[in-house]
Amino acid sequence: MRNTLANIVLGLAAVALFAQSGVGHAQPRWGAESSSAPSTSTSQKTNEAADRAVYKPVEYSNASKAGPPLIVIPGEIKSNNATFTQKFGTNNIADFAEIELSKANFPVLERTNLGPLLNEFTLAYNLGDPDAARKMLGRGKLKTTKWVVKFDILKTEQVASAQKGFDGASVGRIIGLFGGTGAAVGGTAVGSVKSEDTSGVWIIGMRYKIMNAETTEQVAQGYTEEKMEVGTTSTSVLGSSSAQQGGVSLDTMVQRLIQKTVWEIDSKYK
Repeated sequence: MRNTLANIVLGLAAVALFAQSGVGHAQPRWGAESSSAPSTSTSQKTNEAADRAVYKPVEYSNASKAGPPLIVIPGEIKSNNATFTQKFGTNNIADFAEIELSKANFPVLERTNLGPLLNEFTLAYNLGDPDAARKMLGRGKLKTTKWVVKFDILKTEQVASAQKGFDGASVGRIIGLFGGTGAAVGGTAVGSVKSEDTSGVWIIGMRYKIMNAETTEQVAQGYTEEKMEVGTTSTSVLGSSSAQQGGVSLDTMVQRLIQKTVWEIDSKYK
């Protein structure tokens, strides 16, 4: 009897240790509770804004089917918008593309395998020089390359903006002209009121090109755009102020454009 009880206790202990070890547990997720910041009246709004910007994976329709091995080369940013060009380089966009193409079950060959020859390799495809391309494709893992893919930013422009606001200083001075304590207090209160709302809409456009690795000829291309709205609102009354900024970031927009183009490549060209 004692042996039976001992075996049961040992079995329960083993189950508990196994559960604590985390084996078989789902992938960890962190929400707002992962932050050590105290809860405030603005935390719901800030978390809602963050939720809109957080990375959201895409289910690619043909992910069960392997695509041809490919290399992603840095594309071009054909925009003179300083905000975008200061934040993004062509390698950033290529990195995002490699991640999404891998998720869509395309064997992605690391462009780092080209080492210092990456610029020459990229130039060969931009100029359509098959002889130069073949010389570099004959090396190691690159021999299996079927496609060379690039993603270009063709448009980053602010197409609309609006602004409105109220400054109570002038009205406050008028009220103060009536004299008396009440007018002075009222004028001060009204004069302290300031509010401002601004919004802007951007359109960002991305093109993808698929080229035959052997011939450098274009296999396919496509283009997509996304609209991005950014807005701010602020209010100040008698020293009490509130402000809010909304909209997704440029990083999020580029990720979504990559996901849209990879979805099209996955669904049309495998």
